Amino acid sequence: MKVDGSCHCGRITYKAEINPDHVVICHCSDCQTFSSAPYRVSVFGVPSENFRLQGTPKIYPKTGGSGLTVLVAFCGDCDSALYSTKDDVEGPFNLRVGAIKERDKLIPKAQGFCVSGMPWATNIDGIHRIPEPDRP
Repeated sequence: MKVDGSCHCGRITYKAEINPDHVVICHCSDCQTFSSAPYRVSVFGVPSENFRLQGTPKIYPKTGGSGLTVLVAFCGDCDSALYSTKDDVEGPFNLRVGAIKERDKLIPKAQGFCVSGMPWATNIDGIHRIPEPDRP
């Protein structure tokens, strides 16, 4: 599946060919902190030949749960999360679904680090919905 991605301000864009079966929810505490949300959704394992980036993201190296360094890429202007990788040239790239324009078509197929998950975040059907404001 071909997708287009960008940061919020549009300074960094990309095109990628992804496997929609590789969409995963991560409940790890790092993903919760990075996303400021109870979990993060990513498309895992996009090979470098299927990923074309325009613009230069800011890179934050962090130690992953495996003990290896993970490079986290985001826009230095608007702070939008874009991807993570172990090698910023060779990949593979784990694209953040929130930055993908076709995100409504990317249904997660798996979830990981569930032990770190927020118990209330797995079923929100019973939580009151606030109506959308009228827009002109």
